[in-house]
Amino acid sequence: MFEGAHTALVTPFRNNHLDEAAFTALIENQIANGITGIVPVGTTGESPTLDHAEHHRVIELAVKVAAGRCKVIAGTGSNSTREAISLTVEAEKAGADAALLVAPYYNKPSQEGLFRHFKAIAEATKLPLVLYSIPGRSGIEIAVETVRRLAKACPNIVAIKEAGGSVDRVSQLRQVLPAPFEILSGDDALTLPFIAAGAVGVISVASNIIPREVSELVKAALGGMPTQALALHERWYPLFRDLFVETNPVPIKTALALQGGIALEVRLPLCEMSEENTKKLRATLASLKLI
Repeated sequence: MFEGAHTALVTPFRNNHLDEAAFTALIENQIANGITGIVPVGTTGESPTLDHAEHHRVIELAVKVAAGRCKVIAGTGSNSTREAISLTVEAEKAGADAALLVAPYYNKPSQEGLFRHFKAIAEATKLPLVLYSIPGRSGIEIAVETVRRLAKACPNIVAIKEAGGSVDRVSQLRQVLPAPFEILSGDDALTLPFIAAGAVGVISVASNIIPREVSELVKAALGGMPTQALALHERWYPLFRDLFVETNPVPIKTALALQGGIALEVRLPLCEMSEENTKKLRATLASLKLI
């Protein structure tokens, strides 16, 4: 269902408003370069600082522009179960193909609380749901056993975006999950080893600017071409690394702005990169002939 390369889209702003023209152009570039799917209003899309009307509009626009040419996995997670249900239901109405549900952040529920949270969302929608475990952001991990319970209890919970930084966890998940349940890498630099351990693709930040190359890496890794996959990984690893030199999505927005695709604008409490890190990122982009 989700095999391939999916882009965690940035949300372009201009004068603190959604830049719909830039967002449309970004999606068109993704599709033209063979991306499998797009993920609007995830972490990379600055979902915490979008109001509900903006959140709905970004998903609505993504669905409209994609027009069935790639999958749209809408970010609808929240640390409030009621809010997550509302956002997911709205995404379903808008025509999204699936929803991405981040682990609740800040309130640190127990694993039983996590189970009940995701189960309640699953019962409120017919959309396929992708869990999103990112303890570095959420302060809590969706435990392997909790993922197993959810996969068994909720037929529409069908995948997980794994962003805990551990290849071993991919193996742990594969040991207890049914074969159809899919694992996606949440870290560009770990896409290759994750696929080797049983993942089927990636939700990528880097593919905002190199969609074709990330797609080729995933296809090579899944297609039994390890030498080609490793060569692509090694070529683009400096970019994978430096797009996280500061908090995502500031570096990727900086990179896109340096290419002229969007305005360099993030919302507080995020702010522009330091001069030193901007120089470092610019040098990496130049060395890869991206600017």
